[in-house]
Amino acid sequence: MLLQVSDISKSYGVSSVLSSITFQVQPRERVGLVGVNGAGKSTLLRIIAGEMSADSGTIYKSKETTIGYLAQSSGLQSDQTIDAEMHAVFAHLTEAEQELRALEQQIADPKLHEDAKQYEAVLNRYSTLSDWFREKGGFEVETKIRGILHGMGFGQFPPDTIISTLSGGQKTRLALARILLQSPDLLMLDEPTNYLDIETLTWLEDYLRGYDGGILVVSHDRYFLDAVVQTIVEIERHTAKRYTGNYSRYIEIKAAEYEAQMKQFDKQQDEIAKLEDFVQRNIVRASTTKRAQSRRKALEKMDRIDKPLGDLKKAHFSFEIERQSGNDVLDVRDLSITFQEKSDPLFQNVSFRLERGENVALIGPNGIGKSTLLKSLVGQQAYEHGTIRWGTNVKIGYYDQEHTGLNHANTVLEELWGTYPSIEEARIRTVLGNFLFSGDDVKKRISSLSGGERARVSLSKLMLARANMLILDEPTNHLDLYSKEVLESALMDYDGTLLFISHDRYFLNKMAERIVELEPQGTQHFLGNYDEMIQKKRENDELQLETLSFSQGKQGKPTAAPDPAPVSSYEADKQAKRDERNRQRKQEQLEKEIARLEGEITAFEEQLVDPEIYNDYVRVQSIQTDLDALKAQLQTVYESWEELLA
Repeated sequence: MLLQVSDISKSYGVSSVLSSITFQVQPRERVGLVGVNGAGKSTLLRIIAGEMSADSGTIYKSKETTIGYLAQSSGLQSDQTIDAEMHAVFAHLTEAEQELRALEQQIADPKLHEDAKQYEAVLNRYSTLSDWFREKGGFEVETKIRGILHGMGFGQFPPDTIISTLSGGQKTRLALARILLQSPDLLMLDEPTNYLDIETLTWLEDYLRGYDGGILVVSHDRYFLDAVVQTIVEIERHTAKRYTGNYSRYIEIKAAEYEAQMKQFDKQQDEIAKLEDFVQRNIVRASTTKRAQSRRKALEKMDRIDKPLGDLKKAHFSFEIERQSGNDVLDVRDLSITFQEKSDPLFQNVSFRLERGENVALIGPNGIGKSTLLKSLVGQQAYEHGTIRWGTNVKIGYYDQEHTGLNHANTVLEELWGTYPSIEEARIRTVLGNFLFSGDDVKKRISSLSGGERARVSLSKLMLARANMLILDEPTNHLDLYSKEVLESALMDYDGTLLFISHDRYFLNKMAERIVELEPQGTQHFLGNYDEMIQKKRENDELQLETLSFSQGKQGKPTAAPDPAPVSSYEADKQAKRDERNRQRKQEQLEKEIARLEGEITAFEEQLVDPEIYNDYVRVQSIQTDLDALKAQLQTVYESWEELLA
């Protein structure tokens, strides 16, 4: 195994963060570490990386195992250029290449040939070093650097760009690029999808799926977890539990486990109630007292099942509107914005409309101007050309991903009460309680809050606004997986109009009814969610290739032996799509088989706790034999499913 975590515990004062955490990471295994904000995920990664000590427990890895660790939002701090910093990863190969060049000069020197022994030694050294250089990928260094920089969004950056001049998000992406170039045996990533646009996220998923080492990743991006990981380790109530499968599979298994455990608990409680009632009614009767005493002994000996713990307390809220807007909510025509320091527009010719009740997503690569466009809609950013017309009775609620509207000097309670002074304190505290701010939490300063806590404060203010038009800029950033689900549920029930920016493809799929893609020269419009947009783009690309192929055929180019690359690329793409569909069908079949087997196993396990059965040794033996066979079959199906995901 790459890594063994055994009985790790960590406390801060009297507050326990981690308790007896145990799990393994196997070679090439992709493990997702999940849990609510504050569960201790980042703490655990820091302990594994050696940046923090545990109170107890051990971390085992072999001496040869290398670990690459990217902390959350940890930008690359360097005064070097991008090119120099990336090449520094391969300093050992650079030194080897320099030695090879020196050896080549020695070999070419006629004087060396006069000393046969020295000549042979130089040749042997050259041969050994050359083989090592090739084996370590020395000839692919430039290609690897260019490929990863391009994938991480630095393809158009001059190589001599000084890293210290980059933005915080760019430094974080560059830190991730550097770790990918290092290719450690175990890649540990804490929220690697922060600051990545959808194009870069897609590239990173493809790269990680083909990565040769193991991966341990903390992420709140459900789409990313589904695409990359094969195993989920959940940290809940300070302890860890392992689930086989991606995030969606983990949710299904966890829900099924809870339901089965509740059934077993309820069944035993019914049995206990019946036995206690029998004892109470019959213990004083001479004719039945022996049977009552027997039941009492059975109760005393019974191995009682603890009531299953449900989900942790979640935020819960809803967005209500004060009054309804008109049917026409927003009309944007030919909008153009240019920053003073740039001569070219950030974007131009942007046009779109919103009608009452629509849920519309605004997407585009980082830096295209999405947040700037939203700020122009709410009057925080000037625009050069075009018009913005709001409909009648439109009341806007704006969520800023940077939370610039929060006063860092305020407490949480002061922040809400200061914004809505006419609302009584009890109501304010109730709202904050819904957002998991209870007791002394409401006295925390905004400046001391985590990113997730600030997000919940901003959402609580937005809820009290009772706006009929919500404009949200990356609303799922910093929210844990559970809070995202609550937000989605609240927005699904919202009666107003919604315009939002998001790089969370799971959120886009669930919320978007229409997508506006922002480009430098305007917008593209797609009906449906993110997956439907991607499918439409693929169909358009295929249609263009078919049209190009047909056009070339009409012009007689095939007879002139043209470059067949577009056609072969198209055929290869079609074959790849067929293969992917076959893989997905097989995956769905295996998942149905897993669900069936798990259902049968649960049914047998429920029988084993039935008092009428567990006292019958022969029936217990028979059920246990069938149960073992089912579990072996389930393990085989799981292995086939995991191979399909690899």
